[in-house]
Amino acid sequence: MSDQIKHECGIAMIRLRKPLQYYIDKYGTPLYAANRLYVLMQKQINRGQDGAGIANIKINSKPGTRYISRYRSIDPQAVNSIFAKVSKKFKKAKKQGGDDGLNDADWIKDNVAFSGEVWLGHLRYGTHGENSIETCHPFLRQNNWRSRNLVMAGNFNMTNVEELFGKLVELGQHPKEKTDTVTVMEKIGHFVDEENQRIFNKYKGQYTNHEITEVIERELDVARILRRSCRDFDGGYAMAGIIGNGASFVVRDPSGIRPAYYYADDEIVVIASEKPAIKSAFNIDYNAIQEIQPGHALIVNKDGSYGEHEIIPALEKKSCSFERIYFSRGTDPDIYRERKQLGKALIPQILKAIDFDLKNTVFSYIPNTAETAFLGLIEGLEDYLSTKRREILLEGKPHLGDIEELLNFRPRVEKLVNKDVKLRTFITNDNDRDVMVANVYDTTYEVIRPGVDTIVVLDDSIVRGTTLEKSILTTLDKLNPKRIIVVSSAPQIRFPDCYGIDMSKMKEFIAFRAALKLLEETGQDYILDEVYEKCVANPTSKENYVKEVYNRFTPQEISNKIAEIITTDQIKAEVKVIYQTVENLNRSCPDHLGDWYFTGDFPTAGGMRVVNKSFVNFREGKAVRAY
Repeated sequence: MSDQIKHECGIAMIRLRKPLQYYIDKYGTPLYAANRLYVLMQKQINRGQDGAGIANIKINSKPGTRYISRYRSIDPQAVNSIFAKVSKKFKKAKKQGGDDGLNDADWIKDNVAFSGEVWLGHLRYGTHGENSIETCHPFLRQNNWRSRNLVMAGNFNMTNVEELFGKLVELGQHPKEKTDTVTVMEKIGHFVDEENQRIFNKYKGQYTNHEITEVIERELDVARILRRSCRDFDGGYAMAGIIGNGASFVVRDPSGIRPAYYYADDEIVVIASEKPAIKSAFNIDYNAIQEIQPGHALIVNKDGSYGEHEIIPALEKKSCSFERIYFSRGTDPDIYRERKQLGKALIPQILKAIDFDLKNTVFSYIPNTAETAFLGLIEGLEDYLSTKRREILLEGKPHLGDIEELLNFRPRVEKLVNKDVKLRTFITNDNDRDVMVANVYDTTYEVIRPGVDTIVVLDDSIVRGTTLEKSILTTLDKLNPKRIIVVSSAPQIRFPDCYGIDMSKMKEFIAFRAALKLLEETGQDYILDEVYEKCVANPTSKENYVKEVYNRFTPQEISNKIAEIITTDQIKAEVKVIYQTVENLNRSCPDHLGDWYFTGDFPTAGGMRVVNKSFVNFREGKAVRAY
């Protein structure tokens, strides 16, 4: 994607279902789970490069021994840094206990941190706010009773933090921060405490306090805790947690906005945000990896038994389509096929834009994530040419030109855009900075015929248009093409996201800026006042009033205006912009219909409130997030 945006975090969890000695004997190392968690996290590094963290819990540890371990890091190579520290602990243990010690599970659990049965990892993209150790997951809520401890990490954003914060205050709590992470953890933590108290009251008088503690750890009803905790949540979430007794869970929002997958056998239960990570770490068949259903939680009890439980009634599934377009790794076979289909779906629009003149058109893409859609685009062109050959040779349709040329013709494909070293702008004025930005990308020279060839360049998505305007178009224009056609495999991004992606300010969207220009040029900018008044008068409305900004124009009119905006006075070539249609997006990714950034159809009431609030912020000149 030419416009970099921060997005969903990644989670990874491993629960060993057998005693640690089993893994030492079978795999020859006490680090079996740690090594697999490392792979899970490295294979999801695309989901978070601002920081990382892991936590580990030992089950049935002795009183007086530490049983919860945690490392977090914001180093440039955070995952490597964390696991190097874990490895260092085991190297130190080897000096103390020798090989015999490292082959004795009881000795290891008594003497070495990060030797427990439950592991939780998190990769962070800081979409808002500061980036510090304190903002890195997992978070820890501590208590002297083992079953009241809670470790949490997640991939989520809540739209109703103010409401959730208020409920905590009503309960008598005094939260130290008004953030969704802390608020969610304290909400779940409150019901962990209540569940502990419920079981204690049930058996009080029948057992000693020490005995009741053991009963609580066995009978803790995690599903009940989550049902009571999550009923007020509004947002997209895949939240993972470990309770101090060793029970663990991952709960998913009822619309399935944020992804979560799992695999289980008699040795392990593993959960991750992406299927390829599980595949790589455990070398299992893709068909064995299951999706946690919307509104459900996968719960692993203290004894290792597990199951998927309904927590909130599922709504219409609206899993994030951006996961398929860009965020998730393309090594997932389903995502790979979907991205290729997104490329193929663009063929009719592209052929029309180039006047079906393939001979004088060169196709390229923005590296590197647009590559798979580009492969689909080229396959689609090959299919188109095959159809034309069949019509001419078998059906006798007329053809201008040489038959041999028709048989041998192939689409002209070149790598025209190369991302160069990451240049720093230092302290400079705006003009100098623009010159520096223009050199972030380089191009391949002497493959375009000046004044003759059209360049078609494919991007995953055009969010702000800044990189196109200041870098890519300038770079391609140096080749002196007749036309430059920029193609997006995603539709026009018109509305902010509030479920985990760093897209919350209306004015940053190139499509919104284009609509504003069109309203002004057509004398319809009074619409902005009307929309503002509706948003202010109905702050809790479940209707997206901002749609009215776009409804006066066709998608093509907005695309044309975007082309004008990104074409500076220095660009000599004609510039066109083509966006994917929403209909083709949904046909290409039929099981992932979360398209609110494009359509404005937010899956939760909080999403509707956020988009209207975002517009109010725009009109009032407030450059802040709307949730």
